[in-house]
Amino acid sequence: MNVRLWTKNFILLLCSNALMFGGFHILLPTLPLYAAYNGANGTEIGVITGIFGFSAIFIRFFTDFGIKKLGKKNCLFLGLALNIICTAGYAIFTSVDGMIATRIIHGFGFGMTTTFYAAIASDIVPYTRRGEGMGYFGLGSTVAMALAPAAGVWLVKDYGFVAMFVVAAIGTAIALIGTMLCSVPREVVVLETAQEKTSLLSKLFETGTGFPAFLTILFGLGYGSVNTFVAMLAQEAHIPDAGYFFIVGTLCVFLSRPLGGKIFDSKGPAWIILPGAILLLAGLVLLTKTTSLIMLLGVSVLYGFGGGFLLPSLLTWMLNLVQSNRRSGASATFYNMLDVGTSAGAILLGSLAEKTGFVNMYIYSAAAMGIFLFAFIIYVLLYGNTGKVQQEEELELAHDIK
Repeated sequence: MNVRLWTKNFILLLCSNALMFGGFHILLPTLPLYAAYNGANGTEIGVITGIFGFSAIFIRFFTDFGIKKLGKKNCLFLGLALNIICTAGYAIFTSVDGMIATRIIHGFGFGMTTTFYAAIASDIVPYTRRGEGMGYFGLGSTVAMALAPAAGVWLVKDYGFVAMFVVAAIGTAIALIGTMLCSVPREVVVLETAQEKTSLLSKLFETGTGFPAFLTILFGLGYGSVNTFVAMLAQEAHIPDAGYFFIVGTLCVFLSRPLGGKIFDSKGPAWIILPGAILLLAGLVLLTKTTSLIMLLGVSVLYGFGGGFLLPSLLTWMLNLVQSNRRSGASATFYNMLDVGTSAGAILLGSLAEKTGFVNMYIYSAAAMGIFLFAFIIYVLLYGNTGKVQQEEELELAHDIK
């Protein structure tokens, strides 16, 4: 049966999620520059960048409580509101302490929005097309991740930091409006509140998602290091027009996401995660040798295809490993582990860059993806393609819409 994917709700959610990610990723390469402009050193820049992820992880411990008290959609509204306020707040609080405090609160908002956008999307997308649907859903965010940093670099260069913060806040506000127009399946909200967790470990890891969670940490370190520090690397290596890195990567993302989702649905995660890991590892290794814009753009191709394959595949793999009433938990696990990787990586790599330089810093980032690739190969050899999508023993019922 050909189940419809492109509904009004799915399109609204996809576009709103993309705008939210755009508002966030405008800041990713520019906030380190902004902190340096205001006198922060390498270690302080790493803390400002990295503390964000830990606050996002903390707020996700309260995912079940939030659903019980407010529902998914209202939790999403609250997260978006915090994102808007904090994005504007960076222009006001310019000291290192002020930026750290704003970054912590911003992490709360980002932790809520990423968790509930993905959970609601997985409720809306038919199970038999979930790999494809989550691939398209993630395409919006990944395109934003590719275009927004370039837009941020351009805005800072031509109009200054304040203009960049204003644009980011406006984009997130439009995301809030789009989300208000989206309907949420009523039945799934009830199922999500039926099971409560008590232990700290169970809130951090959804049961049954341990290995893909481990891989997501390593992926976050490797993938996040590119978004966070590539502008600083280009500055150190005297490479002009670094914003083109993200634009070229966008084309590769467009090509990779739909293809990757269909391969995932038909053959399982191994067929798409393995080539994605190889491509991203190759890009990180090449970054350690990059001395020109041409080489940097070559990295962006590898980065775009590698990240475009890996990010939605890891998320969809986790969603398919749990029952339907635990998808918010699986979504929270994915973003928790992604934030652990990107945040710990930002702090660690920022400190290393202060000693070795940003070019040599990517040796350590490449090492993390090398471990990812080795671990995944061993897993497949031992257990096979065990994450291959199986027919779920549930009916695709039409949900009551609220």
